Amino acid sequence: MGVAGLSSGMARPKHRPDAYDALHGGFRWQVPAQFNIAQACCTRWARGTGSARVVAVAWEHEDGRSGELSYAGLQDQADRLSHALVRRGVQRGDRVAIVMPQRPEVAVAHMAIYQMGAVAVPLSVLFGPEALAYRLQDSGAVLALADEPSAAALLAVRAECPALRGVLALGGGAAGAEDWIAALAANALPFAAVDTRAEDAALLIYTSGTTGPPKGALIPHRALIGNLSGFVCSQNWFGSEAGEVFWSPADWAWTGGLMDALLPTLYFGRRIVAYQGRFVPERAFALMQRHAVTHTFLFPTALKAMMKTVPEPRRHFALKLRALMSAGEAVGDAVFHWCAQALGVRVNEMFGQTEMNYIVGNGASYVDAAGRRHPAWPARPGSMGRAYPGHRVAVIDEEGRECPRGTPGDVAVHRLDVHGDPDPVFFLGYWGNETATRAKFTGEPSDSWCRTGDTALMDDDGYLWYQGRSDDVFKSAGYRIGPSEIENCLVKHPAVANAAVVPKPDPERGALVKAYVVLAAGHLGDAALVQALQAHVRARLAPYEYPKEIEFIDELPMTTTGKLQRRVLRLREQERAAGTR
Repeated sequence: MGVAGLSSGMARPKHRPDAYDALHGGFRWQVPAQFNIAQACCTRWARGTGSARVVAVAWEHEDGRSGELSYAGLQDQADRLSHALVRRGVQRGDRVAIVMPQRPEVAVAHMAIYQMGAVAVPLSVLFGPEALAYRLQDSGAVLALADEPSAAALLAVRAECPALRGVLALGGGAAGAEDWIAALAANALPFAAVDTRAEDAALLIYTSGTTGPPKGALIPHRALIGNLSGFVCSQNWFGSEAGEVFWSPADWAWTGGLMDALLPTLYFGRRIVAYQGRFVPERAFALMQRHAVTHTFLFPTALKAMMKTVPEPRRHFALKLRALMSAGEAVGDAVFHWCAQALGVRVNEMFGQTEMNYIVGNGASYVDAAGRRHPAWPARPGSMGRAYPGHRVAVIDEEGRECPRGTPGDVAVHRLDVHGDPDPVFFLGYWGNETATRAKFTGEPSDSWCRTGDTALMDDDGYLWYQGRSDDVFKSAGYRIGPSEIENCLVKHPAVANAAVVPKPDPERGALVKAYVVLAAGHLGDAALVQALQAHVRARLAPYEYPKEIEFIDELPMTTTGKLQRRVLRLREQERAAGTR
């Protein structure tokens, strides 16, 4: 099975003030017909004479425990787990849930699932029972892999998930779950990996929806290749220098942690740091110092906290940062300049989404043969950046036509790159939802543009400037929030007749989750009910989804056809924040 080589398809440009056109013009995708993420990210390194003992994952727990897992060790554990999954009836194409925090066993689980041709379903440990059960039911996951706390949550909803045959858990203390260590000890033979096509499904990642339940985006093996040009650029030519070490607090259950950190780092045979614990700015700096972290991905919320807590980090910590990527919301001028001055690196903003990730970015740089660093294209603070090599990005109107420069429209990605070759970054479709899949694509011929749902304008130089969401999904502290799931949860409370969730502008988090609630007859909207509704949502969904503010309202704004107009409420919050209402 061949492995796509990014280096040969993305040669370093010759030094010039702006190498953007040269990068795009010289870049060609190399996507073999047969491709498997596990083979590319683990097996080839584990079986290499000079790379088998290289550390793949260095891990720490906030309680002080730590350790390392080499590529050979990662492959050995993945082989053992693949055998264990086969013994439990998992077949090619089956969905297997992974519900664990950032730890080396997550990497083991992904490699094991991919090499047997099954589909990984990463789920956050923060999910409450309703959120967890919905995704397990919808995906039809046949088995779940978890740590001990997550195993208890899975077992609590197992009766609601008929396809779920069992739970394999670390710790071995969850009654009703099988022990991970015992299962892996049963077979130490190498696993004969299956041959997968690049088009075969590898991942099912759930993303937030606006008009219904969350949708599962089915991601093929080739999508990792499609991510690589953006990863390399946003990380200042990652893979080109010795001693590269990656760390990010981004949860490996989400696209940001999995596709922007774990998998691409392993693809290049480098070391990634896994930290299991709460994010604390001082701890983050100490962690980067201990592990000599050279590359990182930090949400703007994390950067703001680090800037305020440790304004002069290099006076207290010996940092070796070479690159910093940020995404999820706008970084802003203050953080942008602080990163350059206090950290010694320019933050590279990135834009993408689960369905087609790492498509636009800002401020990449590269190192020439003499060891000198040059900008591939200059960053413009406040801009989303420009399309990464291999991606044809435009701003389009409702009919799928490209908008004139300077005119706002929907950011979209073309199925074909500038050379007319298929772009491998795209998802296969929404799981069990062909209608939603078709709605994602537009334009002629053959629905060639894939809409992101984000509005922006493109200037004369090709830089994109974010204008807002085209739909009602919003970001809060880097988390993508879908209002529908929260509204549905609120309405299940007996005191709620109807509800609408919108973002409330907030200088620290970007936005807070705010709920407008119409009370059911006989209920009083007081402080006690606010607390009860917040607890109701927090117990059922993820902690970051509960409404930080609740306002009681007599009726919600509706269209004449009975559709909720969240836009009216969103504008109300924007006007209040601006002091115009």
